[in-house]
Amino acid sequence: MSAGRRDGGVWLGIAALVLLVTGCSSFSQRDQMARFNAAYASGEYVLAAEAMDYDADEFDDPGTSGRSESGSDVLESLHQGEALRLAGDYARSVAAYDRAEAGMKYLDTEGNLIAVWDNLSSILLNDASLNYRALMSEAILVNTYKGLDFLALADAADARVEFNRADDRTRRAVDFFSEEIRDRQQDLQQDPANARMVYRTLDSRDLQQALDERYGNPSQWQVFADYMVPASTYLHGLFFLAAGTGGADTDKALTSLRRVAGMVPGNEVLSRDVALAEALASGRQSRQQLSPQVWVVYENGLGPVLEEVRFDIPLPVSHNDYGQIVFAVVALPRYRDRSAVPGHLVVAGADEKPAVTEPMASMGRVIQTELQARFPGVLMRAVSAAVLKGMIQVEAAESMGALGQFGAILYTVSTTQADLRSWQALPDHWQVARIERPADGQLTLTDSRQGVLGTLELPQWPFTLVYIKRPTAGSAATAMVLDLQGEHAGQYLTLPAGSGTEK
Repeated sequence: MSAGRRDGGVWLGIAALVLLVTGCSSFSQRDQMARFNAAYASGEYVLAAEAMDYDADEFDDPGTSGRSESGSDVLESLHQGEALRLAGDYARSVAAYDRAEAGMKYLDTEGNLIAVWDNLSSILLNDASLNYRALMSEAILVNTYKGLDFLALADAADARVEFNRADDRTRRAVDFFSEEIRDRQQDLQQDPANARMVYRTLDSRDLQQALDERYGNPSQWQVFADYMVPASTYLHGLFFLAAGTGGADTDKALTSLRRVAGMVPGNEVLSRDVALAEALASGRQSRQQLSPQVWVVYENGLGPVLEEVRFDIPLPVSHNDYGQIVFAVVALPRYRDRSAVPGHLVVAGADEKPAVTEPMASMGRVIQTELQARFPGVLMRAVSAAVLKGMIQVEAAESMGALGQFGAILYTVSTTQADLRSWQALPDHWQVARIERPADGQLTLTDSRQGVLGTLELPQWPFTLVYIKRPTAGSAATAMVLDLQGEHAGQYLTLPAGSGTEK
């Protein structure tokens, strides 16, 4: 057997092995997500958490860190954290979210050797071969959900920490996106010849045409003028409005509420919240003289998921003074919406004028805002991988003949995949309402399409948050009644009444 045929066989063997490994891994992940989504969509949150169980012993003892410090279980921990929160198991939810955050911090502080290897691995294989890197919006929501967990546990001090962390991450987000793109550019400069080809491809008419026709122009997406997760910024504002201990806290509340109201013009609830924060900040209104207030935040539907957009681009290659055209494969992730629960909630007390939840924020718009900011880096990495794999095809053909070229093409096709992993327990959107606490404490929640969900008996707290989450119309709504000042443990119910138990 000739050396060329033998080397070509090696390439075929490598391609077959990569295809087998990546295929098995992808199947396992899809199966796990399918089991989670089936349980989650029907409101079976304990089963949903168990579906993401990666180690039975660690699941039984969520305080153990285990593999979380390596960042390998971030995605499983994110799903577990939210499923456990919706099951009313707040302590274990916090523990799962702590594991997720530990993985995020590890990825943010990794050494250069690991970073270089991850970059090489993502280009030679794909981003899905790496540990999951959470979106900034996902990291912000982790802190927000932990803040809600701590309110349910009557832990105002830790709730304050988490809402502050969410706010801090929001402020640092734009700098983080810029640094991420600079890191991609620095990685590319390690190989000047390859960098020239990548930049030439990025500027090519063929790539721009393929993007316009197959992917869409990110500059045309509907995005927020400033980056934030409006629900997180809003809850940060409500917490400091209710639990503030001085003028600085009230100013924090006012700043956050103004930012959200500015993003959602025409929302009367948000405008009234700003007016209330202004009155408290100016001293025209005191918390002690204010009638008890009730906010209803309605987290509705199933959030966006990723799909792959895949296309070929002609790539001029010059190798050993010989020019030719190869067709490089580019695979990019793109978000698509799933579904929302139709309608809104009507919130009413016996003697009060009903209030209607008003739209506050779309998760899809949050993610598009982030992806638009990060897209130059995403595209640069995808094109870098396409260029490198195109060069591998050329070199394999020259040194190993047709069999080597076929093996290199098979390797390229099997490894060129967009990373489609995402946190699928996020909502389609949020709605919000506010009323004064009914004198008898009875608050009736009515779905505008399906009728009465149930009646809550509100405690006599000065600032109450009724947080409702409903992924699908076929699932019960989870209602968490929380003291925004964090002095009393929360209440947990599932609605319609009788579909679950109160905790």
